[in-house]
Amino acid sequence: MSQFVRICSQTELPATGAVAEFTVDGRAICVANVGGSISVLNGVCPHEEGPLGEGSIEEGCVVCPWHGYSFDAKTGISPEEPDLKAQVYESVVESGELRAKL
Repeated sequence: MSQFVRICSQTELPATGAVAEFTVDGRAICVANVGGSISVLNGVCPHEEGPLGEGSIEEGCVVCPWHGYSFDAKTGISPEEPDLKAQVYESVVESGELRAKL
């Protein structure tokens, strides 16, 4: 069973409507803040491996900066291509830290 691992401190969370990229155990992780709700996604775009953590937020989706593919921040599903999905991890903010089950 996966354990929660530290992603970042609460002070490092992106502002509302923004994303941030973190590296955890050698993996790129995308943290998205959609309307004050935090989501943790695999930071590598499933389309062509672009950096989701360098993208933007539009209509509740994380948008890859390379080709504009978007992924729902809660489900990871792409509205443009429902078969294309970014991994979304269970996460929690507690004791001043964001943690996720990777």
